[in-house]
Amino acid sequence: MTVTASPPATRPPAAASRTGAAAAVAVLVLLLVGLALADITQGTAAVGAPEVWKALTGRADPGDASVVVSSRLPRMAAGLLVGVLLGMAGAALQAVSRNVLASPDTLAVNAGSYLALGLVAVTGVSLPLFVHSGVAFVGGLAAAAVVLGLSGLGAGTVRLVLAGSSLTLGLTAVTEGLLLLFPEQTHGLYQWNQGSIAQHGFDAVLHTAPVGLVGLVGLLLVARRVDALALGDEAARGLGVPVRGTRITVVVLATLLSAAAVTLAGPIGFVGLCAPALVRPVARRLRAFTRTRASVPVAGLAGAVLVLGSDVVLRAFVPADVAVAVPTGVATSIAGAVLLIVMATRVKDTAGATATDRLRIRSRAVFLTTTAVLVVALAGVATAAVLLGDSKLLLGDVVNWAQGRAGRTVGFVLDTRVPRVLAALLAGAALALAGTLVQAVTRNPLAEPATLGVSGGASLGAVLLVTTVPSVGSWGLAGAAFAGAALTAVIVFGLAARGGFQQNRLVLVGFGAATGTSAVISLLIVLTDPFNATKALTWLSGSTYGRTLPDVAPLAAVLAVGVLVAVLNRTELDLVSLDEDTPRLLGLDPARGRLGFLALSVLLSATAVAAAGMIGFVGLVAPHAARALVGRRHTRVVPVSVLLGAVLVCTADLVGRTVIAPAQLGAGLMTAVIGTPYFLHLLMRGRR
Repeated sequence: MTVTASPPATRPPAAASRTGAAAAVAVLVLLLVGLALADITQGTAAVGAPEVWKALTGRADPGDASVVVSSRLPRMAAGLLVGVLLGMAGAALQAVSRNVLASPDTLAVNAGSYLALGLVAVTGVSLPLFVHSGVAFVGGLAAAAVVLGLSGLGAGTVRLVLAGSSLTLGLTAVTEGLLLLFPEQTHGLYQWNQGSIAQHGFDAVLHTAPVGLVGLVGLLLVARRVDALALGDEAARGLGVPVRGTRITVVVLATLLSAAAVTLAGPIGFVGLCAPALVRPVARRLRAFTRTRASVPVAGLAGAVLVLGSDVVLRAFVPADVAVAVPTGVATSIAGAVLLIVMATRVKDTAGATATDRLRIRSRAVFLTTTAVLVVALAGVATAAVLLGDSKLLLGDVVNWAQGRAGRTVGFVLDTRVPRVLAALLAGAALALAGTLVQAVTRNPLAEPATLGVSGGASLGAVLLVTTVPSVGSWGLAGAAFAGAALTAVIVFGLAARGGFQQNRLVLVGFGAATGTSAVISLLIVLTDPFNATKALTWLSGSTYGRTLPDVAPLAAVLAVGVLVAVLNRTELDLVSLDEDTPRLLGLDPARGRLGFLALSVLLSATAVAAAGMIGFVGLVAPHAARALVGRRHTRVVPVSVLLGAVLVCTADLVGRTVIAPAQLGAGLMTAVIGTPYFLHLLMRGRR
């Protein structure tokens, strides 16, 4: 009798996938439990693991029990809930848009909620928590609708993020303006915007949890439709799926989840981006996670791990009395910025590097007329800036001051006001020239120091020096700003150059760098003493307040050199802005020329930031307007762009310190409000 060994039974792939998925979920849950236990043992009070155990079992002292029950357990619960909400929101947005970079942060949902709550705070009306959630939901939904309308769902992986990031800058600038205009009504809103899971009791968590449950149930109900969208719009319609209605439903539900998280803990940055990114590699191995019904809850668990993990790591490496002041959102934003940069270098960019706007050549008369008008405008704005402010002066006062015959009051006003005007004029000119150079050598109409993160790097260098060496001089501050800007530029341009300076990828890497530097700056400000923190915040608002003549000396020197170099090399700028081949045919080395111009733009940006703080979008608006007025030849673009930048920043500074005098708004806030619509306009024009 022959015995034949039967082959071992093989488990169907689907069953194996389900088993692996269950194991992965179990690992996530165990990790989450471990982080939760670690989190409730951390804090400023001397309540360790033994005391926590006694509190949980009802055997602790009243004081220890109060710390655990009223503070640590609510904080842990808030971290879990916020992470779950943001993780699910990010997974839903990425699934419905077929865009791995979509999240509540990159779609400006958090910024819209922030502005909506700021507008409500200005009224001084005290509202219940659920009403605040509704306000945040409306603001976030409106912002997401604008971004999706401008970029189009599924119309471009990178374009959607660029629209969301630029809108975030504009909305945040408006909100910060409200904070300055109404400090009493909006007290505490800035700290809330940094994102913290600290809680006082369970009330807020208990009110928010049902909202998360509603959002989860809603997403599960439309999960099959979302899966069908992955096949393409036409295929989904063929299966009877209402494509538009499904997308709107998912966006509304995701915004609801995000608004609930924002109301509970403020914006916890980039959890909605990172959590689905952590799930995707597992989904490639486990087919069960490719379904929306599974991927959304698992992304929620991953989000909870990110939030609690960030909080635990932060409190483990930072002293307890300091960690309590460091928002959890700072840690997640740093991690998210790194992930955004990595993903930006990998996503497909359909917009290649293109020559700057090819406008028709203007006549010499047009150029001379435009220049004359701008010179007159510059003289008028500068004169108004010197005369107007919280104290209004006459031209005779200025003449007497220049001759040394002014009174003490007039002398004091002009001694402080004239350097401010010079700082605004020179900073605007420098940023405009830097933007002109960057757009020419990268052939990217969206490039400028702020959107490429160079200004953020300069601010980081300046703030780092200010918070460590408060007595630093103007030249030292300019050097620190240049070091920070240079390091950021090397990272941004180095990563973008690997893809051939693809138009959208370059800007997206820059946005990631800007986000990362902003988070590190927030961390430095929190960790430093209040005096240095106030001084550092001055740079970030783009304000010229407190500037002196020595402060603008480095900027004046660098700007003079920059204008001279740009004018002398105007022909090379024209050739480099065309393509790679034309300069080589004429015997020029485009790589060396590009490196030199980029280095000069970094130096200009750094000294401008050191003198006037963070002022965005000037390097974007001024070069575009200059080319529209006088054509694309740099022998004309450079002087017109420099004049436009000086007029723009000086006007912004004048408006910011006169409209609400004696209160003031930084020039950076004003230029952000102007530049954001212009940036979105360029995105829309590039989409056509």
